Amino acid sequence: MCLILLAYKIHPEYPVILASNRDEFYQRPTKAAHFWNDYPNILAGRDLEKLGTWMGVTRAGRFVALTNYRDFGEEMDGKLSRGKLVTEALLYKGNLLEFISNLKEQDHLYPGYNLLMGNGNQIYYYSNRQGKIMEVTPGIHGLSNAFFNTPWPKVKRGKEELQKILNAGEPLVESIFALLRKSEPFPEEILPKTGIPMEWEKKLSPLFIETPDYGTRASTILLIGKGKILFIERTFDPKMRKMKEKKFTFSIEEEKQLT
Repeated sequence: MCLILLAYKIHPEYPVILASNRDEFYQRPTKAAHFWNDYPNILAGRDLEKLGTWMGVTRAGRFVALTNYRDFGEEMDGKLSRGKLVTEALLYKGNLLEFISNLKEQDHLYPGYNLLMGNGNQIYYYSNRQGKIMEVTPGIHGLSNAFFNTPWPKVKRGKEELQKILNAGEPLVESIFALLRKSEPFPEEILPKTGIPMEWEKKLSPLFIETPDYGTRASTILLIGKGKILFIERTFDPKMRKMKEKKFTFSIEEEKQLT
């Protein structure tokens, strides 16, 4: 996943509004969002290559989302799949702060990553490239393939547009999906320099990425309200000619909620 936008404790009905785009190679096999057969408490899409996921939520209202930290010079041989961390966080029986604290000992086992996790009451951010646990404060936040709230153009634009949507009281779901579909690249002079040719910096700069072999495979909106969850995923075929939507609504199982 290469873009996460978060509105936390600023909407009267939904303390958590999370919008994300997952970017991946088109040939990587993936299953759309569903409640997993092996772990029925988890609602998420699934990477069929490594059997992990990039974003998911439990029936108790715990969510976890991941982005890669962009470093094309990083040695990948022998490293574990980052998607495994999302699954483990969703399954963890203790609280998330405890889970994150335990991650520090495993930083070297994974390529660079960012994890955003929480529920309607608390949200935490952690990156194995920083090694610091941060509790997220109320507000509008963004995360791409650098650190939390790093003002890459897509993050800055996404946060600004999400704020406008909330201020205007526009139809929430469709307005956010329209934001996630913005595919215009940004000017070269404002793009980050992450060690790849500028041609690719520009191709990867939009909120919604479209290249012949790599791009946005899914857009997801997660709304956590008082006692309820709305999860909508829209997936796209490699040629961008078809879109499929899966929608889930359910009550939070308060008696099992993990904090």
